[in-house]
Amino acid sequence: MVTSVANLSRSGLYDWIIQRTSAVLLAAYTLCILGSLIMNPDMDYQAWSGLFNSNLMRIFSLITLIALCAHAWIGMWTVSTDYITSLQFGNSATIIRVVFQVGIALIVMVYLVWGIQIFWGV
Repeated sequence: MVTSVANLSRSGLYDWIIQRTSAVLLAAYTLCILGSLIMNPDMDYQAWSGLFNSNLMRIFSLITLIALCAHAWIGMWTVSTDYITSLQFGNSATIIRVVFQVGIALIVMVYLVWGIQIFWGV
Protein backbone atom coordinates (compact mmCIF):
# COMPACT_ATOMS: atom_id res chain seq x y z
CA MET A 1 0.00 0.00 0.00
CA VAL A 2 1.37 3.38 -1.02
CA THR A 3 0.91 6.21 1.42
CA SER A 4 2.08 9.74 0.92
CA VAL A 5 2.09 13.04 2.71
CA ALA A 6 0.74 14.54 -0.51
CA ASN A 7 -2.37 12.31 -0.45
CA LEU A 8 -5.19 14.63 0.57
CA SER A 9 -7.77 11.89 0.89
CA ARG A 10 -8.40 9.40 3.65
CA SER A 11 -8.64 6.01 1.98
CA GLY A 12 -9.01 4.17 -1.28
CA LEU A 13 -12.76 3.81 -0.76
CA TYR A 14 -13.08 7.55 -0.13
CA ASP A 15 -11.10 8.24 -3.33
CA TRP A 16 -13.29 5.81 -5.27
CA ILE A 17 -16.50 7.47 -4.04
CA ILE A 18 -15.20 10.95 -4.91
CA GLN A 19 -14.10 9.77 -8.37
CA ARG A 20 -17.50 8.22 -9.13
CA THR A 21 -19.52 11.10 -7.70
CA SER A 22 -17.45 13.70 -9.53
CA ALA A 23 -17.76 11.71 -12.77
CA VAL A 24 -21.56 11.73 -12.43
CA LEU A 25 -21.53 15.49 -11.76
CA LEU A 26 -19.28 16.11 -14.77
CA ALA A 27 -21.57 14.02 -16.97
CA ALA A 28 -24.67 15.87 -15.72
CA TYR A 29 -23.03 19.24 -16.38
CA THR A 30 -21.98 18.15 -19.86
CA LEU A 31 -25.53 17.01 -20.62
CA CYS A 32 -26.88 20.32 -19.29
CA ILE A 33 -24.59 22.35 -21.55
CA LEU A 34 -25.25 20.10 -24.55
CA GLY A 35 -28.99 20.30 -23.88
CA SER A 36 -28.80 24.10 -23.82
CA LEU A 37 -26.95 24.11 -27.12
CA ILE A 38 -29.36 21.63 -28.73
CA MET A 39 -32.44 23.50 -27.51
CA ASN A 40 -31.01 26.82 -28.75
CA PRO A 41 -28.97 26.05 -31.88
CA ASP A 42 -28.75 29.74 -32.80
CA MET A 43 -27.58 30.79 -29.34
CA ASP A 44 -25.74 34.10 -29.42
CA TYR A 45 -23.52 35.76 -26.85
CA GLN A 46 -26.45 37.41 -25.05
CA ALA A 47 -28.26 34.09 -24.55
CA TRP A 48 -25.05 32.33 -23.50
CA SER A 49 -24.24 35.14 -21.07
CA GLY A 50 -27.80 35.05 -19.73
CA LEU A 51 -27.50 31.32 -19.09
CA PHE A 52 -24.38 31.80 -16.97
CA ASN A 53 -25.69 34.91 -15.21
CA SER A 54 -28.32 32.90 -13.36
CA ASN A 55 -27.30 31.96 -9.83
CA LEU A 56 -28.48 28.37 -10.34
CA MET A 57 -26.10 27.88 -13.27
CA ARG A 58 -23.27 29.62 -11.42
CA ILE A 59 -23.71 27.32 -8.41
CA PHE A 60 -23.96 24.25 -10.66
CA SER A 61 -20.82 25.39 -12.49
CA LEU A 62 -18.96 25.98 -9.22
CA ILE A 63 -19.90 22.55 -7.86
CA THR A 64 -18.83 21.00 -11.16
CA LEU A 65 -15.54 22.90 -11.09
CA ILE A 66 -14.81 21.63 -7.57
CA ALA A 67 -15.73 18.11 -8.68
CA LEU A 68 -13.40 18.43 -11.67
CA CYS A 69 -10.53 19.55 -9.45
CA ALA A 70 -11.10 16.68 -7.00
CA HIS A 71 -11.37 14.21 -9.89
CA ALA A 72 -8.14 15.49 -11.45
CA TRP A 73 -6.25 15.49 -8.14
CA ILE A 74 -7.20 11.92 -7.26
CA GLY A 75 -6.49 10.71 -10.78
CA MET A 76 -3.08 12.34 -10.98
CA TRP A 77 -2.17 11.24 -7.44
CA THR A 78 -3.03 7.68 -8.41
CA VAL A 79 -0.98 7.91 -11.59
CA SER A 80 2.00 9.31 -9.69
CA THR A 81 1.93 6.62 -7.02
CA ASP A 82 1.47 3.86 -9.61
CA TYR A 83 4.09 4.96 -12.13
CA ILE A 84 6.72 6.99 -10.26
CA THR A 85 8.27 4.14 -8.32
CA SER A 86 11.73 3.17 -7.17
CA LEU A 87 11.80 0.47 -9.85
CA GLN A 88 11.88 3.12 -12.58
CA PHE A 89 13.55 6.04 -10.81
CA GLY A 90 15.66 4.45 -8.08
CA ASN A 91 16.28 6.33 -4.84
CA SER A 92 15.04 9.63 -6.26
CA ALA A 93 11.50 8.30 -6.85
CA THR A 94 10.13 9.86 -3.67
CA ILE A 95 11.53 13.28 -4.52
CA ILE A 96 10.24 13.10 -8.09
CA ARG A 97 6.82 11.94 -6.89
CA VAL A 98 6.52 14.72 -4.31
CA VAL A 99 7.62 17.39 -6.81
CA PHE A 100 5.11 16.01 -9.34
CA GLN A 101 2.30 15.94 -6.76
CA VAL A 102 3.04 19.45 -5.49
CA GLY A 103 3.10 20.68 -9.10
CA ILE A 104 -0.25 19.04 -9.82
CA ALA A 105 -1.73 20.44 -6.58
CA LEU A 106 -0.60 23.94 -7.55
CA ILE A 107 -2.03 23.61 -11.05
CA VAL A 108 -5.35 22.33 -9.69
CA MET A 109 -5.53 25.20 -7.19
CA VAL A 110 -4.74 27.79 -9.89
CA TYR A 111 -7.46 26.35 -12.13
CA LEU A 112 -9.93 26.35 -9.24
CA VAL A 113 -9.27 29.98 -8.36
CA TRP A 114 -9.29 30.96 -12.02
CA GLY A 115 -12.58 29.14 -12.60
CA ILE A 116 -14.18 30.81 -9.58
CA GLN A 117 -13.02 34.16 -10.88
CA ILE A 118 -14.52 33.42 -14.31
CA PHE A 119 -17.89 32.23 -13.01
CA TRP A 120 -18.30 34.76 -10.20
CA GLY A 121 -16.22 37.66 -11.54
CA VAL A 122 -17.77 40.98 -12.29
